[in-house]
Amino acid sequence: MRALVISVDLGEPDYDAHIEEFLLLARGAGADILHVLTVRRSRPDAAGYIGSGKIAEAADLVHDLEADIVLFDQSLSPAQQRNLERACEVRVIDRVALILDIFALRAKSHEGKLQVELAQLQHLSTRLTRMWTHLERQQGGIGVRGPGESQLETDRRLIGVRIKALRERLARVQRQRVTQRKARVRGRTLSVSLVGYTNAGKSTLFNALTRADTYAADQLFATLDTTTRRVWIEGAGQVVVSDTVGFIRDLPPTLIAAFRATLEETVHADLLLHVVDAASPQRDEQIAAVNQVLHDMQADEIPQIMVYNKVDIAGLEPRVERNEHGTIARVFVSALQRSGLDGLRQSLVEFEGLTRNNAFQETL
Repeated sequence: MRALVISVDLGEPDYDAHIEEFLLLARGAGADILHVLTVRRSRPDAAGYIGSGKIAEAADLVHDLEADIVLFDQSLSPAQQRNLERACEVRVIDRVALILDIFALRAKSHEGKLQVELAQLQHLSTRLTRMWTHLERQQGGIGVRGPGESQLETDRRLIGVRIKALRERLARVQRQRVTQRKARVRGRTLSVSLVGYTNAGKSTLFNALTRADTYAADQLFATLDTTTRRVWIEGAGQVVVSDTVGFIRDLPPTLIAAFRATLEETVHADLLLHVVDAASPQRDEQIAAVNQVLHDMQADEIPQIMVYNKVDIAGLEPRVERNEHGTIARVFVSALQRSGLDGLRQSLVEFEGLTRNNAFQETL
């Protein structure tokens, strides 16, 4: 689909990384990017986010380039989206809707598809006026006088019914996960979740650790469905390892809520392996973004080991680094080349031993 991208620079220091990430998202959704219109503003315009002059310029570009769609690199209010669509005469997709579209494209499991549908309906429910403006008011006349229900009200009611059904089904999935988790606790099995920024290499590392064949690709949100495997690690015994959806800056709150059932594995893990793209110039910002999401999920108190992946690209050597207490805090690996994994396994052995010792002390 031929797309015009509109990006607004509000003066953030990491704007270049932000727009590059959005372009990766757009290409991942299958967009053919014709042009990027960059707009500099001190603050968003209430009516159209970018002001009337730039809206007119965008409309001209859509016409001249014969674009099919406008992709907007920020979250738009329903009114802002409606005003842009009226001016450009094509669909306008903001950052949230684009992420939702990619999630819909990549979700494979039944649970993942349910979660995506829930998030899409929650997003759509605030924007129905854009779709049904011609039916917002019931007109009087023969055959339509008296009580009735407009198309807008019908859609809102149906969406509300569907959202309720989806939440009930996801709640059942969550209860199943709780049962499985209790069984692991009874078996004293160490639970480890891989977390990290999208495209940091979590799935590749998961495959290397567990010898699984989880889908892994050099693209944003390659993994949406949590995959869990048991793996035997000498010295630690059976370990349950979970691969989870990648995080991204400005992740919409509705997505965090919709994917709560999937991310339950993260919230209730004994240990988080925070996978970082060691070759990324924005790795510090990405680490901060992941930690913010973990904080929002109340998972920031779970012990973490930082795993710096892609050391082969970054020009670093595989190694482990310990903190002032002598505990392994950082591991440098290349999941693709499967180098440095012995150090990672050793960190799990040491953590499991420490956990077992603490549990023993508590019984005394």
